[in-house]
Amino acid sequence: MSGGSNETPRNPREEVGRTDDTGLVKRLLIENYGYAPDLVYEIRGRYHKVYAWKPCTLEIKGPDRQGVYFARIESDGIRLSIEGSFLVGPRATKNVVELDDERARRYLAGESVEIDENLYGWVIVKWRNYFLGSAKAKEGRLINYVPGDRRLRLDL
Repeated sequence: MSGGSNETPRNPREEVGRTDDTGLVKRLLIENYGYAPDLVYEIRGRYHKVYAWKPCTLEIKGPDRQGVYFARIESDGIRLSIEGSFLVGPRATKNVVELDDERARRYLAGESVEIDENLYGWVIVKWRNYFLGSAKAKEGRLINYVPGDRRLRLDL
């Protein structure tokens, strides 16, 4: 089959193991957010979790694996962890959604919230000067991905 404009978008998960992890993650970050930190990236496990770290000459004995949980490769792009949004967000040039106080509060409590922007796909969520993680923008809403154990309890 020849390529053309009717091609379906590629699934980045299909590239895992076939290409350099750092190269793949940097490409996805640039495509989606316009910026990729200069880090080493490693994709691990069947859930395609991305761990990131800065190379260091200091030898430290400890776990065999390095890095902080940074993101996850999804079938339609890259979903940043809360820590990943802190590293990418300040220099991201696209797909950053800013929330007002009320929507940020609801978002951190685990709710999906409405947005005015007409976006689709993975976005960085920002409130004031803080980066809150990432969400999936779809049909005028941010679908919440804040892990249950990191959500705020709202006493309503």
